[in-house]
Amino acid sequence: MRLRPGGVFINAFAEEAEKQGFDEIMLPLLEPAKIYEDKAGPEILGQMYVFEDRGGRQLCLRPEGTATVQLLAKKFGTRKDIKLWYETRCWRYEQPQSGRYREFTQFGVEWLNPRDPEAARAKLESLGKAMLERVGADYEWSSQVKRGLAYYVDDGFEASINSLGAQKQVLGGGSYDEGIGFAVGVDRLMLAIQ
Repeated sequence: MRLRPGGVFINAFAEEAEKQGFDEIMLPLLEPAKIYEDKAGPEILGQMYVFEDRGGRQLCLRPEGTATVQLLAKKFGTRKDIKLWYETRCWRYEQPQSGRYREFTQFGVEWLNPRDPEAARAKLESLGKAMLERVGADYEWSSQVKRGLAYYVDDGFEASINSLGAQKQVLGGGSYDEGIGFAVGVDRLMLAIQ
């Protein structure tokens, strides 16, 4: 059993993902800041912890996981249907408020190079719903939403819990050039269920 906040949720999510053929991947905590400028767009730069290392490189604490996984798609070349899940800490330089923290846990599921993108999206939406239902979340689902990050190529999907107020989104995802995926904000979901 994982001994960290949200461990019960993370274990349940991992079990659901692995039943669908997803394998765990570990993501680095430090990244070149340019990854996020190139992948997520310039709007995320103001939300990142960026610093220069001794070699003069601009590094950041990872603000989210999808952009990192997108880079890994190149390593798989033309292999199809790479199914990955991750659980990771993320950091955003924002004004802390209820449901929005500077450090938070994200559980993500990414399907790289799907043979059938439409079928992959349907299966991921089903998986996201199964995860939320397994932990007893009372959520609303939307399959046609505009996602805020530049790498999304079409309307995405999300789940929200209205009792959270302004910060009500607990799951969000969509398609990008290399595949499709979603992430769950574990801390926010814990707040909603408590």
